[in-house]
Amino acid sequence: MDKIALGPKTLLYPMPTVLVGANVGGKPNYMTAAWCGMACMAPPMISVAISHVRHTLKGIEENKTFSINVPPVRELVKTDYVGITPGARVDKSKVFESFYGKLKTAPMVKECSVSLECKLFNTMDCGSHVLAVGEIMETYVDKPVVAGGAPDIKKVDPIIYSDGRYYRIGDFVADAYSAGKAYMKE
Repeated sequence: MDKIALGPKTLLYPMPTVLVGANVGGKPNYMTAAWCGMACMAPPMISVAISHVRHTLKGIEENKTFSINVPPVRELVKTDYVGITPGARVDKSKVFESFYGKLKTAPMVKECSVSLECKLFNTMDCGSHVLAVGEIMETYVDKPVVAGGAPDIKKVDPIIYSDGRYYRIGDFVADAYSAGKAYMKE
């Protein structure tokens, strides 16, 4: 198979679409991000890359807390809106219904089936973006999406971002930590 060199690109598949929440000036503010991923298992941490110009970053730095919310496909229009609308110019506090957990300063989105309440662990200036790493202090999941003690990804119905487009999760293909056993037998 021939490969084509495209130069340094931010291509990683799939990328989750998340809503990052932070209080800015005492009001909940949300922004859309796709550069988000798990950073550590023990203690549980998550990272998100945020442009220096984002209003939400101001709130994260102010309160040392933030949230990561997984919006379902049914919330796509509002999710995209908070990503293309600058919080410094538009009050986005009423776009979603906010709730707070134990930290009291990390607004979370009630319409999202999964919300992670985070205490800021560290930030790193990476150039165009700041990488915010948060320790997950609590995880909130809607009861209807839980099956077998964990969220069912099909019921969560997360929005997936890729190359300027949104997608939906596909089909189950194999069980993790066991599919590779077939290779060991060869």
